[in-house]
Amino acid sequence: MKHVIIIADGAADHPVDELGGKTPFEAACKPHTDRLSMQGVQGTVATTPRGMPCGSDVCAMSLLGYDPLRYHTGRAPLEAAALGIALDLSDWIFRVNLVTVCDGRMHDHSGGHVSSEQGRSLLTDFAAVANLPDMALYPGVSYRNIMIDRSGHRQWSGLQTTPPHDIPGEQIDQYLPTGSLEDELLLEMIDKSQSFFAGHPINDQRRLNGQLPVTHVWPWGQGTRPDMESFEKRFGKRGAMITAVDLLAGIAAFIDWDRLDVPGQSSYHDTDYAAAGKHAIDALDSYDLVCVHVESPDEASHAADQVTKVAAIEQIDTHIVGPLHEELIRRGPDYRVLYLPDHYTLVASRKHNPMPVPFALCGNNVTPGRSAPFSEQNASHSGLHLDQGHELMNLFLAS
Repeated sequence: MKHVIIIADGAADHPVDELGGKTPFEAACKPHTDRLSMQGVQGTVATTPRGMPCGSDVCAMSLLGYDPLRYHTGRAPLEAAALGIALDLSDWIFRVNLVTVCDGRMHDHSGGHVSSEQGRSLLTDFAAVANLPDMALYPGVSYRNIMIDRSGHRQWSGLQTTPPHDIPGEQIDQYLPTGSLEDELLLEMIDKSQSFFAGHPINDQRRLNGQLPVTHVWPWGQGTRPDMESFEKRFGKRGAMITAVDLLAGIAAFIDWDRLDVPGQSSYHDTDYAAAGKHAIDALDSYDLVCVHVESPDEASHAADQVTKVAAIEQIDTHIVGPLHEELIRRGPDYRVLYLPDHYTLVASRKHNPMPVPFALCGNNVTPGRSAPFSEQNASHSGLHLDQGHELMNLFLAS
């Protein structure tokens, strides 16, 4: 029995005026995804538990079968694990974005999609002058980085931080770190980064190239190391993850999944969709469950780019959903496919939304439901609705 999960990150949306009042799912040409829906069943699942933030850390953990209310300790520890950073139980781990702030407002949560090479140089140079005792900065991918407080004595409990992608266009003053005894250290870090990055030669070059400069570091997503049991021990399946995002790779590391290296993968629409599909097919020989996560619809939403979002959904359909489904059919009837976004990301607001997401489930012993193309509205009209996101995995794996 082979299982495949395809996560189109942030692909769910509300109707978009520029798409003729359709959602990106409704506007996209996606025959293979629609085939899954019409041969199987659609439904909705609440991946964000009440009271928790709506982000891929919470939502992906939920849809992979782990209740975030029990296992989630913060986003940053998951990403640190993906980088192979050793974590002690006393460590506090932070995600640190390289961002662009203009006139006191959060202009871009990704520092103009700064490259990994430039991001590494900026962060490394800043770390050399930041004066952060017992704290280490680790460059990640593009604008995503990690900071770890190994002091063992600072009191970060109660700290409130805000994901920069949640406040596009808003004044940053009202979202600065607050609520702990150590706020001042982070505030000084943010202020110092503004002065340091202002004259950095990489930013001078980015301006000459018509690119946004990186203006600040932005710490958020803090937490401690989680204790998550092995997926194979819990569900009896050996799993693998294909993703360009450290967050998903970190969850995979904590549940003892392998992360499969796929050349050409990125978080944006320039990712090699076909390579992801091919590697997923190849992985079926070695794993019981293969998960393919694609970030590009989410990034398009954060950029308020409905055209690219539709194109990303179509590329996922063409190069991942279609080839994988055909390969599973070729191998025989013992398979299941689950297709879904982890959360809504709205083009109109450029923000995440915690409403239940649509999913399509197809394969062995799945009784077909309402025969309709895959969409938010059609899924909501089905009779299958899960209020606890982590219960979806049990449904998916049930034979």
